[in-house]
Amino acid sequence: MARIISIFSPKGGVGKTTIATNLGAVLASKFQRKVTIIDCNLTSSHLALYLGIYYSPITLNKVLRGEYEISEAIHVHPSGMQVIPASLSVTELEGTDLLKLPNIISSLEPSNDFLILDSAPGLGREALASLKSSREVLLVTTPIVSTVLDIVRAQEVLRDVGVKPIGIVVNMATGASYEMRKEEIEQLTGLKVIATIPYEKDVYRSTALKQPIFLLNPNNKASKEILKLAAYISGVEYFERKSILEKMAEKFRIVKSYF
Repeated sequence: MARIISIFSPKGGVGKTTIATNLGAVLASKFQRKVTIIDCNLTSSHLALYLGIYYSPITLNKVLRGEYEISEAIHVHPSGMQVIPASLSVTELEGTDLLKLPNIISSLEPSNDFLILDSAPGLGREALASLKSSREVLLVTTPIVSTVLDIVRAQEVLRDVGVKPIGIVVNMATGASYEMRKEEIEQLTGLKVIATIPYEKDVYRSTALKQPIFLLNPNNKASKEILKLAAYISGVEYFERKSILEKMAEKFRIVKSYF
């Protein structure tokens, strides 16, 4: 049985789609899992653009309108993951029946290990449809108090829907003094922080080049954290391989702190 996971945030702009695309790419290319990512953000669809898919004659919108089968909307990405885009056209929102989404998603289970749903932000109809189509949810936030508080507020809705939180991904962390620490986020939310993705300019470059950062630069700090996240979710024990320079820098920090 496939794991059906919504990548969700009550707030937009936290990098939810970036996490979804990179997580899918790592699970498919590094761990050889069968993965399909579905863009459930119908009103503000970005998933296809992030992956360089500019032409999508058959989309999730048209499947929800009853015009096509879900198997006809699948694009195969070079990483090995499958992608089901939503339409970029506002006119294709008309006639979409979100009540069909859970059955459409479940029909993909036999041929997948992971179904990753890139949810709409907030708690509107689209976001709720994505959550109701999932069994688990991965919450994405930045380390800013107001954004973390939104997760606290959203937990009541998650309980009502009956979807199980896997944990929190803290994205775009810089280590600044005004940012919440991992322990503070866990204490406030009652949920485990399972990954902290550092702020990296290379992520913006990867978005412009339509390439997941892990494929563009696997040695990037953000890439390594996404790899750890994918290992955690897939249940694979992860051992980080450090370069000689990284090991020397680590020893230098230890010696420096000793004196």
